[in-house]
Amino acid sequence: MQVRVYYEDTDFSGIVYHANYLRYMERGRTNHLRLMGAEQQALFEQTAAEDASFAFVVRSMHLDFLRPARMDDVLDVVTWPVAVKGASIMLAQEVRRAEDVLVKAEVRVAFISGGRAQPIPKSIRTLMKADLIS
Repeated sequence: MQVRVYYEDTDFSGIVYHANYLRYMERGRTNHLRLMGAEQQALFEQTAAEDASFAFVVRSMHLDFLRPARMDDVLDVVTWPVAVKGASIMLAQEVRRAEDVLVKAEVRVAFISGGRAQPIPKSIRTLMKADLIS
């Protein structure tokens, strides 16, 4: 997914403010689902039919900031699943400018219902596993 860096994304020096990478990566995860054929609204409706109190939450995130992005840069946000287990999905993400990797992330997303971690519904597990890299 491509993102252009705008003035509002930067700090006073014209470099992307670190927290904005989280926004880019959130959009990247949403777009990743869409590209796999799962639009979030339809996915929520389907899962809500099975369990009305579900949610996905970011359980943990590890970030490495390698290089800065600047105003007017065009960035690629690349997302891929690493593991799908029980109640969580581990995703890898990179924010790149052309061939340069600017930020690397490992994101664990948990499926919760009733305030507790629950097994991911089969429809979502199947969808995510189909895209795993061997």
